[in-house]
Amino acid sequence: MKRTLKYLAGAAVTAAVAGTATLAYAAPHDTAGRAAHSATAQAPQAANAQAAAPAAARPHAPTPRIVQPGERVTGAPGFELWLTPEGKHWTTPDMPEGQFRSVVDGNIDLTTPGVSLQSEGTPERVYLSGLYYGGKGTASVVELETAAGPLRGKLLELPGRPGWGVWYATAKPVSADDSWHFVSEVTVRNTKGKVYASMSLR
Repeated sequence: MKRTLKYLAGAAVTAAVAGTATLAYAAPHDTAGRAAHSATAQAPQAANAQAAAPAAARPHAPTPRIVQPGERVTGAPGFELWLTPEGKHWTTPDMPEGQFRSVVDGNIDLTTPGVSLQSEGTPERVYLSGLYYGGKGTASVVELETAAGPLRGKLLELPGRPGWGVWYATAKPVSADDSWHFVSEVTVRNTKGKVYASMSLR
C-alpha cells in the first residue's frame, strides 16, 4: 500500500511520499420580629457562599505536559513523540525509525504565532501531530476540525518555556482517502480561552 506524509504550515504545503499505507489526515419567619435582622445578617454570607461555590468548582485550565529532552510519550501503539531543543521527533507504525521536524533550521519564526500539521495513518488509525509556537500566554488545548468530527489533542513542551511545543491526537479513519481534507482546522488556545495560534485549511 502507499503511504503519504503531509506537512502543512500556514499556506505552505509540502508532501513527501514513502512506502506503505496512509490516510491523512471543561430563613424561616420569626414572629418575634427577628426575621428581618436575621435575614439581613445572613444575606451577605449566603451571597458570598454562592459566589465562592462556582469559583471553587471551576477547574483550572490545563497546561502542556512538561517533558524532559528525549522523554518518549506514547500517543497510541507505535505512535511515539519526543522533544529535543532542536525540535519534534516522532514514530508511527509505518515509520518506526522516526521522523524529525526542526524548530532551529530557519523554516519557522518562533516570534510569530503558528501551527504545523503532520498527518499519517494506517487502516486502523490516523496519527496527527505538529508544532505550535509564538502565541501569547500559556498554551492550554488544541482543537481540530476533521472529516471524522471535532477532536481535541494533547500538548507537550520542554521545561523553561521555550516558546514552542508539540500537539498530537489520533482519530479513526474515514472511508474517503482524502489526505488533503481530513483536517480542516487546527486551533491552539491559551489558558484564558483565547487563540494562541491557528491554521485553517478550508
